[in-house]
Formats: sequence, structure tokens, C-alpha cells
Amino acid sequence: MAGFPTHPILIFLLCQLPVLEASEELKELVCALGGSVTFPLNFTIEPVDSIVWTFETVTLATIQPATENNPAKIIVTQSRNRERMNFTSENYSLKLDKLKKNDSGAYRVEIHSSSSQNPFIQKYKLDVYEYLVEPKVTMALQSNKNGTCMTNLTCSMEQEGENVTYSWKAQGQLMNMSYNGSFLPVSWSLEERDMSFICIASNPISSNFSRPIFARKLCEGVTSDANVFIFFLILLLLPITLVLLVLVLVHWRSQRKKEKEFMEKKRTNSHQKSPDFHPHTGENSEYATFSSSDKKISEEDPENMLYSTVQIPKKVENPYSLPGTQDVARQVSFENVM
Repeated sequence: MAGFPTHPILIFLLCQLPVLEASEELKELVCALGGSVTFPLNFTIEPVDSIVWTFETVTLATIQPATENNPAKIIVTQSRNRERMNFTSENYSLKLDKLKKNDSGAYRVEIHSSSSQNPFIQKYKLDVYEYLVEPKVTMALQSNKNGTCMTNLTCSMEQEGENVTYSWKAQGQLMNMSYNGSFLPVSWSLEERDMSFICIASNPISSNFSRPIFARKLCEGVTSDANVFIFFLILLLLPITLVLLVLVLVHWRSQRKKEKEFMEKKRTNSHQKSPDFHPHTGENSEYATFSSSDKKISEEDPENMLYSTVQIPKKVENPYSLPGTQDVARQVSFENVM
């Protein structure tokens, strides 16, 4: 929400208002940048021999009023201001157009007359101001104590001008409040009604407003003390938890590796205990069971049973062998294991 500066016509009319005549009395004029101003001049001295307009210590123009036989003679000594200066035909008041910031300062006029020993002197003070734009509001650090949001708002202009004053309007409470100054402390509880804060920047010719700042929007990012504690606690516990997870994972992988090595070792030992015997092609393996000669022990202790592996070699036909020797070659040899 932005306000509108004072209308230029009002400033123009203000600059044109006549000021009561008083010799050596300072007359203050306030005008807008780019506008125009007329320095009012009222005098009763007769006759007028010459009029001299001065800005600070520099002579702007010297005027010899018109007479019955001669027209008015105006000598402008500052050529750079010639196009911006005009003089009224009635009393030779100075009118200055297209005002600039450096036009601000002290002006004076001296009216010389042969009927007076001392000249009539009138002094002026001109201030040229810019129209204010929308002020800027900045927020300081926030804090939250016992559920109450606290912060500070500062109002300023991007291009700080002269004679700029600041004030605040707080709306939303039972009574709207006003505060002076560019600095506004804010204290608002989440349980209260929402409030809005508006900064008003003013200078002698205009005023403007900032956009409304709502307390709920202002404090929505503020967390309570408990939430802040929990947040920092999580930040503290998170790396510890990650370290523990890594340690557990390393331990689990180490255990898996040990179990795998143990199973591999067990499987290797099992293969070593088993007889590594592969019969040749065409050979037959036969197994015979022998029991101890002691039948009593055999019956009472089945574990004393002995097993023997019998290998029957492949039949070999020898052309030089005698008949009947082939059966002898198939005789079996036994290895008794006690």
C-alpha cells in the first residue's frame, strides 16, 4: 500500500502565496524539484531607481524600472540562468523556473531610491525538495521468548533526502497506535490478533507509505525455544547415529566373513576325510562286511563292525596264460582294518 505525494499544483500555489512586507525579515519558500517559484516583492518606495537580485553572494540581475520616456532595462549577469529567470511587470518580482536542488539557498533583493538613504532589503530562503518514493522497511534478527515474537523494524529511503521524518501506524489492535521515528520495536504473541505496521515517510512537500507489514507473516518463521532445542539436539545426535550405523555394518560384515571362512574350512576338511578314490572305467567296486570273530562283541557292539573296500581289476586276457588261470586273476584281495 503506497501513498501519493502532495499534488504539484498545491506546491505551486504555496510558492505563489504573498508574504507580508517587512524589511530585513526572512521569508521562507518551499518548492518541489522541477517546479517554479516566485519571490514575492511588495514595496511602497517611490521613486525606484534600481532593483538588484542576489543569490548567496552572486548578483543575478540588475533592473532599472521603466519611466515615462524609457522602457525597463534588465541586465542578467548569470547567463546560464537567463532562460529560467523572469520578472513580473508590476513590481519586478523574480520568478525562477525548472528548479534544481542547487537552487536552494539564500536570496535577497535591494531596492534603491533617491528618496531614501538606505536601500530597502528583503531576504528569502528557498528549499527545493524531491517527491518521496515508497520507503523501505528492513527487519532485524528475530527472537522468541515464552511464545512471544520480538523483532525491530527500520524504515528508510533508498536515497536519503533532507528533512525526511518517519512515523509508524500499527493497526489491528483495539486501538490503532502511532509512533514517531524510523525505528519500531515489535512484540507480538501467536495468540493475539494479527497486526499490520505501516511506515510513513514525509518531507515538507510530500509523504509516502510503505507496504503493510503483517505480524503473523513477520513471525511465521520464528520457532519456539523447545523447537530450537530439539533442532540442535537432532543436529548433535545425527552424526553419532551415523557413526553407530557404520560400526554395526562393519561388525556385521566382519561376522559374515568369518562365518564364510569357517564354512569353507569345514567343507575342505570334510573333503580331506573322504577317500579320494575313483574306479577305473570297466572296473567294479564291491564292498564286503566283516565282523569280529567274537560273536558276543559283535552282537553287543555294532560299532566294531569293519568295512573294507574291494577293488576288482579289469579282466585282462593274456594269450600266454594257461587255461583256468583267468579265474585265478579275479581273485579278490581283502584288507582288513581293525
